[in-house]
Amino acid sequence: MGNEEKQNKVLGEGKGKYRVIGTRPVRPDGVDKVTGKANFGADLNVADMIHGRVVRSPHAHAKIKSINVKKALALPGVKAVITAADFPELGPGDIAAGEVTVSFHDMSLTVIARKKALYDGHAIAAVAATTPEIAARAAELIEVEYQVLKPVMTWKQAMDPTAPLLHEGQITKGVKPAPEKPSNVAARSEFALGDLAAGFAEAEVIVEHEFSTETVHQGYIEPHACVASMSADGMATVWASSQGQFMVRAYVAKLCGMDISKIKVIPAEIGGGFGGKTVVYLEPLAVALAKKSGRPVKMVMTRDEVFRATGPTSGGHGRCKIGAKKDGTITAADLEMEYEAGAFPGSPVMLGCMTGTTPYDIKNMRAVGYDVVVNRPKAAAYRAPGAPVAAFIVESTMDMLADKLGMCPLELRLKNAAKEGTKAPYGPKFLAIGYEDTLLAAKASKHWNTPLGPNQGRGIASGFWFNIGGNSSASVALNEDGTVIVVEGNPDIGGSRASMAMMTAEVLGIDVSRVKPLVADTESVPYSDLTGGSRVTFATGKAVVEAAQDVVKQLRQRAAKIWEVDIDQVEWKDGMAVAIETDKYKPLSIADIARMAGKTGGPISGKANINAAGAGPGFGTHICDVEVDPETGYVKVLRYTAIQDVGTAIHPSYVEGQLQGGAAQGIGWALNEEYVYSKEGNLLNTGFLDYRVPVASDLPMIDAILVECPNPGHPYGVRGVGEVPIVPPLAAVANAVSHAIGKRVDSLPISPPKLLAKIQSKG
Repeated sequence: MGNEEKQNKVLGEGKGKYRVIGTRPVRPDGVDKVTGKANFGADLNVADMIHGRVVRSPHAHAKIKSINVKKALALPGVKAVITAADFPELGPGDIAAGEVTVSFHDMSLTVIARKKALYDGHAIAAVAATTPEIAARAAELIEVEYQVLKPVMTWKQAMDPTAPLLHEGQITKGVKPAPEKPSNVAARSEFALGDLAAGFAEAEVIVEHEFSTETVHQGYIEPHACVASMSADGMATVWASSQGQFMVRAYVAKLCGMDISKIKVIPAEIGGGFGGKTVVYLEPLAVALAKKSGRPVKMVMTRDEVFRATGPTSGGHGRCKIGAKKDGTITAADLEMEYEAGAFPGSPVMLGCMTGTTPYDIKNMRAVGYDVVVNRPKAAAYRAPGAPVAAFIVESTMDMLADKLGMCPLELRLKNAAKEGTKAPYGPKFLAIGYEDTLLAAKASKHWNTPLGPNQGRGIASGFWFNIGGNSSASVALNEDGTVIVVEGNPDIGGSRASMAMMTAEVLGIDVSRVKPLVADTESVPYSDLTGGSRVTFATGKAVVEAAQDVVKQLRQRAAKIWEVDIDQVEWKDGMAVAIETDKYKPLSIADIARMAGKTGGPISGKANINAAGAGPGFGTHICDVEVDPETGYVKVLRYTAIQDVGTAIHPSYVEGQLQGGAAQGIGWALNEEYVYSKEGNLLNTGFLDYRVPVASDLPMIDAILVECPNPGHPYGVRGVGEVPIVPPLAAVANAVSHAIGKRVDSLPISPPKLLAKIQSKG
């Protein structure tokens, strides 16, 4: 599609099918955000508030021999100092599940180190004082004695049998028999189908290659921030910018040794998270400082702290081997990967094994992954955690296979595309999926059919993400004038307030402007899982639909009571109660029924508390055109198209935004972004001047094509869309660059110096 056209297309069954769904109203929270009235984590100020500051390790690996806080406590204005001694010591059996499984034990040691500092920036102590300046000065006065140890910074160093151990008792899980010696390999994962040896024996062409990527950060604009207060009766209130207020409540309760009933969490607006705000860093410290000082405590990270001390995604390495017949039929695939978990186990390598080859119907395959601890911050989720690196490895190998076969890379993917009934590497058979449709849309696009110029290359890549359901709660209440309030428990990251309001309006048959969506605190709505896993529009949307349907049932009951007929004689049509078999009764609107609610039984509201099943998996295909300067190695992205099976696009503009945002982040991951450490293990690029994310001038307008293959597990066909868009870009960009220079790019990021060396090399 050329820029002269309206780029973004919606292809599929949902278009024009609904009254509200598929339209593009202004988002309910938009005005407050663009005018600066929305309150984010750092915006809150409460009476008598003091300020917290964290003391962080300057060493990547060191034993903590002693901590002396006397000078800090003596400084006027200092109200409290805390160390790990102020928190309960948790055992290794305390497990927490999120997008990436972590343990409360490890999380507690991430929040504040107990015996060892395990990365540059690891929290050692925290102080609260009457001003930020006094808190910063007090932090400098805390004396920490370290015994510096040799750091282990990469998976390769960590897997060396002679490498220093981060955790003395760590025995590799997933290996039988269990190893007798501890190592830095936390776990081994494996998924397999069919007979791998037989599959490769059947192959007529085999391609095998190695690939590597570096640690990257989610790069959210808003740093972590919170305010915590503690009342005289031991009740804590936390205002936090996070991806889940119930997650914050549960984690703070466990880490601070409190009952959940003693903690209330109020969600602030969130300035980006992408998985990086599905864990806690400051909140337990703020609660402990508030408890010790008796005053509310505000804590806000600097950008330096965000980069050094919060969870980026894993750097990775992998080898992929794919065999095929000469007609392009893939007979076998073998994938082996190592992911850097950071200082504690829990990299998303298992998810990488589950997703890497999933776009393809491969009868014989194996994927093996190693979770390796290194002296870097504990890895956190980042949009489809684990999948982008695995897709980079597999999709690059697919591109090489197409070259060796002399076959169009798109046609190779079409020939082997997963379809309804295909068995996924992780077990189940797919129901209705639209992966093949994304490839056909790519093939038909103007982008794919536009010629390239000198030093230019085109890459294509596909990607998959499971999407999840989970626990969600919602209520729908009618006001006296017939307007509607929707209350749900998930922070709005990508426009979910709008989608909740739109689905409510669709069920009720009213204009979306008459629906007000609210994100409630932990005491105002029943439990909901966090905003992650591309679950909210699907799972919380499902709860909202059920709650709205409950309201419709009550509206029919009230109309039946007013008309003195049986409820079966009343239908709900276009936002009105209509008598089915008689013209005797004039239709009643929501406003009519709401005004009479006091006479027919009282206020009207509906609710739903569900554990949503039936999440539809997501597939996408991306096309990227680049131009390479052969004299500098600079890569310019000329054109980019993201195509995705989105189920049903509730609000197409926000779905397109998800595709465009994921593509932009993936392009940055491919070309520029990486953590750069000194040999001592200190992070050298701790700000956006040195950690280079794409800006507007780096990117073209990103075209989005929405393929709608409705998910049968949702009443409106919703599929999660937020994570698939970051899966294909790494490979799409690398494949484009490889074609532009005529050599295989196998290491990310594709920075100009690295690419120039590749261009000038003889190999």
